Parts: sequence; structure tokens; C-alpha cells
Amino acid sequence: MKKVLYVPLDDRPVNLDDVIVQGRSAGIEVITPSISDITNRLDSQKTASGSILESTSSPIFGNMPNIRQFILDHADCVDGFIISADMLAYGGLIGSRRLRSSGSGSYPNYDPSTTNLLDAIRLVKESCPSKPVYVLDTIMRLATTTYVEGVFQNAYDESRSFMKQPRKEVCDFNGILNGYDIKPDGTPYESTTTFNKEFYYEARRHKFKSNYYILDQLARLGYIDFLAIGVDDSSTQGVQANEINFVEGYITACLGGSDGQNPDRAIILPDADGLGHSLMARMANHLLNVEAKPRYTVQYFGPHGSTIINPYEYMSVHENISHHVDIVGGQLVSDCPDVEIIAVTDVNQVSSAVSRIESNASNRVLTVVIDFVAGGAANSAVTEALLSSPSTGQILGYSGWNTAGNKIGIAIGMGQARYAYLITETQSAALDAAVNAHGSLLFKRFLKDYYYKTLTIGEIRQYSRANTLYTNIPYSDANFLLFNSESDYNYVLDVLRDRVQTHTETLASKNAFRIGQSPASASCSIRQICGGTWSYVEYASASTAYENPNYIWHRAFEITVNPDVTLS
Repeated sequence: MKKVLYVPLDDRPVNLDDVIVQGRSAGIEVITPSISDITNRLDSQKTASGSILESTSSPIFGNMPNIRQFILDHADCVDGFIISADMLAYGGLIGSRRLRSSGSGSYPNYDPSTTNLLDAIRLVKESCPSKPVYVLDTIMRLATTTYVEGVFQNAYDESRSFMKQPRKEVCDFNGILNGYDIKPDGTPYESTTTFNKEFYYEARRHKFKSNYYILDQLARLGYIDFLAIGVDDSSTQGVQANEINFVEGYITACLGGSDGQNPDRAIILPDADGLGHSLMARMANHLLNVEAKPRYTVQYFGPHGSTIINPYEYMSVHENISHHVDIVGGQLVSDCPDVEIIAVTDVNQVSSAVSRIESNASNRVLTVVIDFVAGGAANSAVTEALLSSPSTGQILGYSGWNTAGNKIGIAIGMGQARYAYLITETQSAALDAAVNAHGSLLFKRFLKDYYYKTLTIGEIRQYSRANTLYTNIPYSDANFLLFNSESDYNYVLDVLRDRVQTHTETLASKNAFRIGQSPASASCSIRQICGGTWSYVEYASASTAYENPNYIWHRAFEITVNPDVTLS
């Protein structure tokens, strides 16, 4: 079994648990740092006066020196590397956007402690030149991080609105660093009230210097084989625009790209939490020796993706899909695909989408499904229609979770990793283990994206907010441990676990899986593709340990849930 060293963006399940299982679905053992070294948490301490919360403090970030050492210590025993620059240099995504009183010195010697950490990428490539080194990086998002080092919800709301305002267009690196507060007419913006905008700008300056260092000192010089840059929480205008244009220009001018992208070296697009999936898929291609670039087509059921821009993104859905296909090592074509992407953009066309999925299953066309109808969760009508069809059990990837970029990265990453394995592996025991991993991950996507994020989370939020300890906290479910009593936290945790048990049984009985029904009506998943011969296995069991579901970051938005599905 191939081994990949993976340093995740943080320890949320989408970036850690799911990518590990995705690796298993492609026969890859994923090696990660100690969980204690990659743990990220929101503030854990507070001060209050009666029913007024006054401050919060004490978040947890990753241990960057330990992560650096982990990479160097394990370089010889793995076959490839996927490294989050945010975790390596800042201790995770929330660490990379901590407010700062200084943006440090001038590039490239802006912060030796940070560049020393990033140079672990150079050291590992020098010591293992034949092993692929993939890096994921992010452009800092518009908003501050709520309840990290005392930032409240009102600061998040103001900062996101404030940073979405247009800035004066500048092209040079130093001009961008010095122009964050300048309006298009050349005058400065007004003062902020709930957060220190200068500390925010210093955080951007430090992060953008790191973005440039990764491009200029690592990718350009060949120490990174592929770089995926995600623009986190973005907009069509605002404080990120000059940074995005600069990066696109650099990829074109210095990394052999065209129109700001190079499918062989570096891609920049709206995403963050889907990048681990995308790069694991690209790694599967490399390690499993998939020679030709897999061919992808997109079928829209509803408005074409070129007409849709997600509220948290700057690029159309279709462009985003195209560039995610580039990241996973595929190519977007007009016909004769190896994998077809079914993109549902209108709830009224879901019946046609399901018919297409069923036709693909009959005609042996591999399929990935993405639900774009709802915002951050799966749409009820779309999901119920998908689950009503036995053919849904055969799809290679699916997501309805969070932003368009997240959905795309998760679904296509799942699909490409699985495709690479299906067409290359021949060993029976390995095929069985991999199909169980894929079945578990596909089952989880519906359990989490729909049964939790659409059906259960409202109940949790309603209870939490009705029982908040503080009158000045609008969303107590953003940090249960601080804003609810211990007994109320235990109550919502019990509700979560009870609902997951019920929903696991309900989901298992749906036509997509048909677990527990007679063998004649069981649903299938694809086990192997050997030339023109396809083999299938049936979904046999599904369970979720009662104690498994948890609020890993002590907030309703994100849960741990790891169902165990077997096929035979």
C-alpha cells in the first residue's frame, strides 16, 4: 500500500477524517501528524458580568515546530507529500488570519521564524527529489474569525462587509501591501468600530508575504510539484482582488501558466476545505500510475454554471469546476467522458438529473453528483430524489456541503481518487477494503450534508439559542462550551447522538443503499473496472457508534461522524 504524508489545513473532519478515508478508497495509507499537534479550537475561556459576555480568549493552534519535524522525520518512509502551508507556518487556517500588531519586515526576509517553517518543503524535496510534493495554501479571507482571541460576531459582520468594499487597483507587490485601506478614488477608508482594521491589515500583509514566498522561493524553484491556492471566503471585489490578480499574473509569468492558471504546476480558485480532497485525488493519479488525464464532462440540471457565482466566491461555478478538474489531474471535455459531473442547479430539474444518473449506471458511465441548489447544506428535495434511486449507490463522489468550491473539491476529489483505483488495482483484498472505505464516505456525505446539516442542525440551534447564558450573544451555538451551560451542552450532544442513530437507520433503508432488505433488491457499488469488465458488490451493513458523533469544535456548524459501511 502506498503511503502519503498529509499535513491538513486543520483537524475539522472535512480536512482530516474525510481525506484519510478518501485515501483508503484509493488504496492509500494517509500518515498525519499527532492529533495534538494539529488541533485547532476556538476560544475556551471567558469573562462575563451577569448576562453580558465581556471577552473570550485562549484558542488552540497547531504546533508548527513539531509539524515541521514530523515532515522531516517521515520523509524517507512515505511515497508523497501533501502539505498545508497554513498549518505548517501558522498552526492552521484560523492561525493564519490572527490579528497582528505588525506585518513583520520586508520580503523575502519578512519573518525568519515563518520562512524557516516553510523551508521544510524545500528540505524534503531536496532529500526526496523523486517524490511528489503537493502544497495547499490560502489567500486570507475577508472576515475575521469569530470567537478567536476575543473577536465577537459583530466584528465578523463588520469586517466582512468592510473588506468587501472595492480597493484601488494596484499591480505591484509592495503597492498591494500598502493599498489595503485605499478606496478606488485614492482616499482612505473610514475607521472601524468593532475591530482594529490596522491589525487586520497587518495580518493580511504577513499572510500575503507568505503566499508570495511559497510562489517565488518554493514553487518557482521547483521545490513544489503542484500548488493549489484556495481563496477563502471571497467576493467579486474587495481587499483580496489585487492579491488574486497578482497571484494569477505570477503563475502566468513565472510558472508557465496561461490566464492565471497552470494545470501542471499551480491553480488558484475559490475553495479551502476541499483542497485536501483535490490534492489527494491528484496524488492517487500519480502513485497509481494513471497515464492519461481522465476526461470529465459537466451536465447542468438547471442554469449553466457560467451564470452562477456563489455569494462567498469570485469565480463562476463553471470556472470553479473546470479548475478543480485541473487540480485532480483531469481535463474538461465536451463529450466521451471517463467521469460525468451531474451538477444540480435547479430543484425543479432533479428528476431529470436522477434519470441521467440511472442512465449512466446502465451505460457504465462513471458519475459524480454535486448539489448546488441550497447554500451550505443539501437541498431536501434534491437529496430525497437522489436517495430514491438505487443508482445513487454507484456514484463515485457527492457533496452538498458548504460553499460551491467546497462542494466541488469534495465531490470531484472523491470521484477522481476512486476512479484511479478502480481502473488500476487487481488484488482482491485491497479492492474489498477500498470499496468499504468509499461506501462509508459516500454514506457519510448524505448523513452529514443532509440528515445533519439540513434536518438536525435547526433543532440544535433552536435549543442552544433559547438557552443562551448571555443576552449579547446572538448565536450561542457558535461555541456551546462558552455560551451554554454544561447541562445544556450535554443535552444537545445527546440529541445529536440520538438523531444520528435514527438517521443512520433511515439512510441505510433508502433505495440508494437498501441495507437490510432482501439480496434481490440490494443496491451496489462498483468494486473494479478491468477493461470492459466491471464488477460490483452490494451494500451489506451500515452503523454509527453511538459515542462517535461529536461537536469537535464545540459548535453546531461542524460535527464528527464516521459511519462504518461494509459491502459484499
